[in-house]
Amino acid sequence: MRQTGWQLTLKRAIDRLAGAAGLIAASPVLAATALAIRATMGAPVLFTQPRTGHRGRTFEILKFRTMRDAVGPDGRPLPDGARLTPLGRFLRSTSLDELPQLVNVLRGELSLVGPRPLLPRYVPRYTPEQRRRLDVLPGMTGWAQINGRNAVDWPTKLRLDVWYVDHWSLWLDLEILGLTAIRVLQRTGVARSATETMPEFMGES
Repeated sequence: MRQTGWQLTLKRAIDRLAGAAGLIAASPVLAATALAIRATMGAPVLFTQPRTGHRGRTFEILKFRTMRDAVGPDGRPLPDGARLTPLGRFLRSTSLDELPQLVNVLRGELSLVGPRPLLPRYVPRYTPEQRRRLDVLPGMTGWAQINGRNAVDWPTKLRLDVWYVDHWSLWLDLEILGLTAIRVLQRTGVARSATETMPEFMGES
């Protein structure tokens, strides 16, 4: 279902209201997390990275920093698993690292629900079908996140994103938000292993 008309207007209004309320309600957690990161990893507290949004527009996503700046003898950054700190692992498993994205929601760059925004370099690697995930505003959580998150492979994840685009409704968004809360409490599907993050998407083989 195309995101148009009064349902889209209502969806965006809900995003803005919930984003503002969420930032206010979570302000003590945001402050405590920022202080913990500063004490254990130093500055900066926030991690920013270009991501691809609605219709291919690029924006800077905000997250709490979860990895230290560590390099090997060759001067290259160590693998993600080696740079991920105990605090960072906890923040990821509880999704607290993603709370700053409520600012992206207020800016209109993210929705509460939609396909997760990926790196700009992935876009040329999409198939025409996979590229349809850009037809809607990306989200803090989505259909793929409640059906495996990083525990599923890229083809499955992108197929789930396109399914959401085709079946979107406000009721589906509410279902996804409810199931997201359950997944976060269960801490399931955060990563492919205890130390690794999702591998880079290289396109269809």
